[in-house]
This record gives sequence, structure tokens and C-alpha cells, in this order.
Amino acid sequence: MKPINSKSINALQSYSRKALIEASLEVAGQTHAIFTKLYPESALAAAMHADTLRRIGMHPLSPIAGLPVSIKDLLDVAGETTLAGSIALRDAPPAKEDAQAVKRLRQAGAAILGKTNMTEFAYSGVGLNPHYGTPSNPADQTVNRIPGGSSSGAAVSVATGLCIAAIGSDTGGSIRIPAALCGLSGFKPTAKRVPTTGSIPLSISLDTICAIARTVDDCILMDRIIADDVLTIPMLSIKGLRLAVPQTLMLEELDHHVANSFAATLTLLSNAGANIIHVPMSLLSEYRAIAGFSGAEAYSWHQKLIAEREHEYDSRVAKRIQLGAPMMANEYIHLLTERKRWIAAMQNEFAPFDAVLMPTVPIVAPVIAELEASDEAFSQANNLLLRNTAAINILDGCAISIPCHQPGSLPVGLSIAGVAKQDARVLAVARLIEAEIAKVFLI
Repeated sequence: MKPINSKSINALQSYSRKALIEASLEVAGQTHAIFTKLYPESALAAAMHADTLRRIGMHPLSPIAGLPVSIKDLLDVAGETTLAGSIALRDAPPAKEDAQAVKRLRQAGAAILGKTNMTEFAYSGVGLNPHYGTPSNPADQTVNRIPGGSSSGAAVSVATGLCIAAIGSDTGGSIRIPAALCGLSGFKPTAKRVPTTGSIPLSISLDTICAIARTVDDCILMDRIIADDVLTIPMLSIKGLRLAVPQTLMLEELDHHVANSFAATLTLLSNAGANIIHVPMSLLSEYRAIAGFSGAEAYSWHQKLIAEREHEYDSRVAKRIQLGAPMMANEYIHLLTERKRWIAAMQNEFAPFDAVLMPTVPIVAPVIAELEASDEAFSQANNLLLRNTAAINILDGCAISIPCHQPGSLPVGLSIAGVAKQDARVLAVARLIEAEIAKVFLI
């Protein structure tokens, strides 16, 4: 059997779980830089248990029971040292127990195939890793392009068909960026809905544990497994939806393919009966000035480790973390206060609309070699990749990226966003938009 090529988890329910896991393990063992660790024995055991339950007429624990799922290498697994894509933690004590998200996957019967590679300490949207290699974006077979980060291996594990979904983290776009660049769906929920217990932090105010999958419904299913609450997705109609398109910041520096794909999607939705409303949302321009508190939070966690072992860090990561060092306590508190003010103002901006639309990232996936060779090219790409997505994290909002490109072209992500606790409505709107796009672009 080949690795998974089905579009959805539900379409796999009649498949032999054991055969799927064996196929994924065979290919995963031959891949470069996707996984940092594989779990063949436990994955096969979970698959065979699910097959046995089905054979004797019992319902599996959940639709993902026995199916291959990956976990990002910043999530604890009991008895293992959590590396977070780094070598600086190689001699750190092993985790005493599984991360909360990992526990919930196991309770659902998932076959955890392995831990996925990532940007070191989750500190970029590009996905490069000099320690363990950079997984190549499978959307382009002619040149090695970045997968996006920081959940790089997570996205590639799904895009290559090795896993049905991947659990990662999103602090400034680390789920949605690789989902967009690899042609997948990635959902960032309201942060407090999913516990971060048992994960190495980047920013304690912004870190969100969440999933990449192939479809909106699969993202909903994974969210129901790892979140504290189960969402009830409302039934909506595409006709009459009020969808805002911000004119400030989000549409700047779009490359030609992204601009054309986004415009074509808006036309498609308008023709289907949605109201596309272009709005200034000038307050969006303020978010970057507020975002500095996250750098201080990152430096707080890394301060001792980086002082002792900076030589073991990716130099680009170390430099960015150290930017948080000079911030004083009063400056940090001021930014947190400013964030609260900004969130309240932005909630008023979002309030008249069912959702807000924007390109997930303004560019297609750059070539790996070009970013490895130039700090300037890396910095420019990283800033562009994080720009749109990070605004939603600072907003404490929720958003999902879904593909909106024509078949055969490089992937482009459409972001459907809302403020905190609007997760169910955002997902309902995304489901409708996904269906309209599928009629034309992704048949």
C-alpha cells in the first residue's frame, strides 16, 4: 500500500490501519529531515488495536484511532528529552510525562508515527534547520523550496501522505504558514482553548497548540480531540455572508501569483453570493509596535541556556532571541497594556463581519538554497511570511488557512480569521469557502 492519498480522514475509515502505518513507516524511514524520531512499535500497536476493535464489531475510540498522526518536536513524550529542533538540549532531563495534547491523541487511539522536525525553538516562519536539515516542500518537484515554519516537518508529514494530521504550535503563524506553503489546511484556535502543558514555550502569551490537516473538517476533528471544549459548528449559507478584506498592511508586497489567486477567490465568493467588503482597518498597522513583548518572553526562557550554549544554537535563532534581552519590566508591562487596548479596538473593527479574509502569506515558498546563502534574503522572507499571520496572534484571535490556488500551481493560502472565541463561526465560514473553491480550483 502507498502512503495516504485520500483527501479526508473519514474516507479512510474502511482501510486497514496496520497497512497504512506500515506503508507510512516504510516511506518515512527513507525521507530527509521530516522526522527527528519515529515510533514504529507503538504506532503499529495502536493500528492493530483499532483494526481488532473494528473486526469484532466495536467502534474505535475516534475516527483517528489507528491512523498515523505526527507531533512537533517541542511536545513532551514521557521518558524522552524534548529537543525543540535544537542540539542545545541534548543532555536535558527526559520528560516525566506526555504533553497534554499527546495524552489526548493517545486517548483517541491515534497512531503517533513520530516527532517532526522544526525551526530551532520555533523561532522563524521559514523552516530552515541547520542541525537536522530542512524538509523540502513537496509542492514543487523541480527545486527544493522551504516548507514554512516553524512546524516544517509537521506540514511535510501531511503533504507527503505519511500522516493524516500533524500537531504543532502557532505563536506567530507556525501552523498556518507551512499549511499555506504546502497546500494544506491549518487551524489556529483561540489560544486558551488548547492547553500548552508539556511543550517548550516560545511566548507564553501567544503559544497555541493546534493542527495541520488536509481539509477544514479534518482540522475540526483534530481540534475536538486536543481542545478543552468541543465546538458546535453552525450551519451557514454562503449567500449573504459579510466578509471583510482589510486594506491596511495585509495586501502589501503580494507576489503576482498570490495576488491573482486571492483576487480570483474573492470573485468566486462574490459570484456565490457572499458580500466582499473592502475596509481600511487602519489599526492593523499598530500591531508590530505592540508585538515586542513576545521577544522578551522568549529571552526569559532562554536566558540561562543561551548564555551557556549559544555556540550550539542556530546563529540566526540566537540573534533573534537576544533582541528580547534589553526590554525593561516597565516596557514589557506597557506593551501588555497596549495589547489589551488594541485587542478591544480591533474587536470593534471585526464585529460587523462574519469573518475577515486575507492572504495567509504574501509570497509563494522561496527556494531553500537562496535563504541559506543570505542573511538578508532570509530576514526579508521571514518578515514577509510572519506579517499577516502574526497579527492574528497579537489579536488573540483564531484563523484557518485553506488552499486557494489553481491545480498545478504553487500553493497559496487563504486566511479566514476572527477574534477570540469565534472559532466555531470561523470554521463554519471556512467550510463554506472550501466548498466553493473546490468547485473551481481544487477538483
